[in-house]
Amino acid sequence: MEVAALLFGVTVFILTLLYLEYLRLQNYWLDRNVLCEQPHPVMGSLTFLSKINPGTWMRKMYSEYKSSYLGIWLFWRPALIVNSPEIARKILSTDSSVFKDRFASCSSNDHIGKLSLFNAKEPEWGNLRRRLTVPLSEVRLRAMDDFVLSKAKELQQRIKKEQDNPVDITELYADFATDIIGTTTLGVPCNATLTGQNPLRSINKNFGDFSSWGGLPWCCIFFFPKLANIFGSKLFSKSATDYVRKIIKPVIAEREANNEHTKGKDLLDALVKIKNNNEVKDPAYLENLVVASAATFLSGIITSGSILAHATYELAHHPELQEKLFQELLGAKQKYGNENFNSESLSQLTYLNCIIKEALRKYPTVSWLDRVASVDYKIDDDLTIQAGTPVYINGIGMHFDKHYFPDPNKFDPNRFLPENEAKIVPYSYLPFGEGLRMCIGSKFAMTIVRNALASVFLNYKVEPVSGAPKPQDIEIAASTIFYVPSRPLQVKFISRT
Repeated sequence: MEVAALLFGVTVFILTLLYLEYLRLQNYWLDRNVLCEQPHPVMGSLTFLSKINPGTWMRKMYSEYKSSYLGIWLFWRPALIVNSPEIARKILSTDSSVFKDRFASCSSNDHIGKLSLFNAKEPEWGNLRRRLTVPLSEVRLRAMDDFVLSKAKELQQRIKKEQDNPVDITELYADFATDIIGTTTLGVPCNATLTGQNPLRSINKNFGDFSSWGGLPWCCIFFFPKLANIFGSKLFSKSATDYVRKIIKPVIAEREANNEHTKGKDLLDALVKIKNNNEVKDPAYLENLVVASAATFLSGIITSGSILAHATYELAHHPELQEKLFQELLGAKQKYGNENFNSESLSQLTYLNCIIKEALRKYPTVSWLDRVASVDYKIDDDLTIQAGTPVYINGIGMHFDKHYFPDPNKFDPNRFLPENEAKIVPYSYLPFGEGLRMCIGSKFAMTIVRNALASVFLNYKVEPVSGAPKPQDIEIAASTIFYVPSRPLQVKFISRT
């Protein structure tokens, strides 16, 4: 009886402590006069997980709570959502030295994930960015023109085979992006655009997916990094990194044997240069760096493919916008004498770029930007957050704010005409982020997207499939970090010749 009484007393004591801690956390934001949502006793504010997409939830929070910032809980950890362009500017640029790192973090034993730009912390992140910027410079991108154009022609061939029938543009464009990114970053020949088959696609198949138990590592990485070590959460699956390692080893060996790596033509050359310049002494570190960088860039397939699919789907439902784009492309073709645009000429096409920017506004693949405060930080005169507080910039919320973008649910490329774009409130439009951690691959992604859209819409009309949902009715996938459709997007391609 005495043992039972003791156990009962200890249990009551522990439960009381947990309850008091919960009450303290429950009042954390209220004590600071910050608007907040009532937290779930265990999940905090994360009860939406696997029910709706995080980006959809961010939009919901933005519209329901009219405030410059909102207090939330990541399980029992207080965090702050920022809905203000002015505060976003401070965090991402003005005071970026305080918010150098992302909150998301993989296991300390994830030697590959720690070396990816997606997850690296300072000072490692700064070193990585410096090393990887060169192969993505405008000069290097222009050197890829002939290859990208060849893939754009293959895209036309693939469509020709399938025209007049419903085409899954989600897969079509993912294959196109796979070929370009796989070849230009890894030097590995890819043929997915024509065949629809490429093993590289398996690398990012479950990237960002947190459905079922298989997605537990991703939940830990993004929302509870302290548990990442307990569960050994890794950014990339072992099968994915093993596959990358397998295919790049012979490519590196061949380039070193023929001294080809000195040409600096792609990401792999830049990484081999690090090795041969003795910038890194540890061979295991270098190999992990190569694998991490390659896997990170391959995840760009998701971004490029999603932008292309959404832009094409919107244009299929807006034939008047499609015709305007066609006329611009036709005029450019006549100006340049042929249809083989290069990256520089495409970057000058006003309406094409307006369409892409509007697609990025409505469908940002990554709908928020996460940071963590390294020291106590004064958000404004009313709030100072503690060191270690996660901060989420609500990019997608601002993208759909009618004060920044009138009639936000409408697909309106005219918002980004030069005279209108100049009026957009800075930091209210964040498709690739801003500041030091702005997406390093944004120019690369834009090159891929411009070439694909120009090639497709110069040669084909695109029509919606009967019974397909309107753009505003597209269901966004619930169990993934990325703001992507839950089902394939289908259209019909009609040849213009």
